[in-house]
Amino acid sequence: MAKYRKLGRTSSQRKALLRNQVTALLYRGKIVTTEAKAKEIRKIAEHLIALAVRERDNYEEVTVQAKVPQKDKDGKRVKEVKDGKKVTVFDTVERTIKKDKPSRLHARRKMLQVLYPVTEVPDKPAGKKKNTKTVDMPKKLFDEIAPKYANRNGGYTRIVKIGPRKGDGAPEVLIELV
Repeated sequence: MAKYRKLGRTSSQRKALLRNQVTALLYRGKIVTTEAKAKEIRKIAEHLIALAVRERDNYEEVTVQAKVPQKDKDGKRVKEVKDGKKVTVFDTVERTIKKDKPSRLHARRKMLQVLYPVTEVPDKPAGKKKNTKTVDMPKKLFDEIAPKYANRNGGYTRIVKIGPRKGDGAPEVLIELV
């Protein structure tokens, strides 16, 4: 018996398909796909969520000195002339940041091996290019998804059968985070 389903694709195509669908599942919360794909997606997604749950509190808060540019009343950077060049004026500010411990950093890198980068695009056509932002998926896993499942031992996803697909009759399912 095989350890995984081949899904009628080459290994690189299969890996790309599963990475894409796992990323979509974790970003949106639920997706519709075929039953065979959903069962493969479930394995990967549950592993990533378990990793996030295990490492969610494994960080230390560190206070660091950061340089922040001074801004005027319009929100533009303050510039001053030094040696005939315009230079931005900076203030030193103390900030508290989360510093990952080695095992959490390793978990973050394992997640980044699987998850694709997600770009959020606003719905309004005005400023679509300017207002796009990338979503840090490991951060979302650690901060939003893992606390939800902190007291749960596995079973983070649910597969609900929808019925046969119209075109080819493949059994379609809804896979969602519980």
